[in-house]
Amino acid sequence: MDRPITASPVLGGTPPGKPRPLHSGFVRATHWINALAILIMVTSGWRIYDASPLFEAVFFPKGITLGGWLGGALQWHFAGMWLLVGNGLAYVAHGFASGHFRRDFLPLRPREILHDMIAALKFRLPHVAGRYNAVQRLLYVGVLGLGVLVVLSGLAIWKPVQLQLLTAVFGGYEGGRLVHFAAMAGIVGFVVVHLALVALVPKTLPTMIIGRELHLGRAREVKP
Repeated sequence: MDRPITASPVLGGTPPGKPRPLHSGFVRATHWINALAILIMVTSGWRIYDASPLFEAVFFPKGITLGGWLGGALQWHFAGMWLLVGNGLAYVAHGFASGHFRRDFLPLRPREILHDMIAALKFRLPHVAGRYNAVQRLLYVGVLGLGVLVVLSGLAIWKPVQLQLLTAVFGGYEGGRLVHFAAMAGIVGFVVVHLALVALVPKTLPTMIIGRELHLGRAREVKP
């Protein structure tokens, strides 16, 4: 009688029982909350930007902005800001306490980054479930830095009088606006690259929803 293969430590498979998730529930939850916060902040920020543009050639169609008018956009933007800050602080605290940052985002070696970047451009970069390649590690560390920058510059232009020292660090109010815009553009760029990678390797999406990969293929069988 045919029997399905049962994974075992001897065969190098997953031990019997419920497998350990590739991403913890906390990481998955903060990931999606962060995605919502960024969506709110970016789209409402575009509406705020249109009310007083920095560059004549840059304008965002109203259909892709949030808030409807300047006052509404500001309310959405502040709501998204507190969600981003609260969720971000929880994620950073968990990342350091659990070893997630050290384990998944480090080390960052220039040679590995260059190697994986070239492989990615040639569409030859292998994907190992639950592991970040050097380019991914660099992108995640970079977007964390941009998140800090966008929050600090946002505070500087929100309260330029009360936070004069912070505003001065960014070169004044207009300098803070430029930094805020540049950080926003960097985050949007990260999101675009992130979505492109998901489209190229769609099996990474279930791992961030249910914590594991979906194996839709037929189970292998072996005759005794």
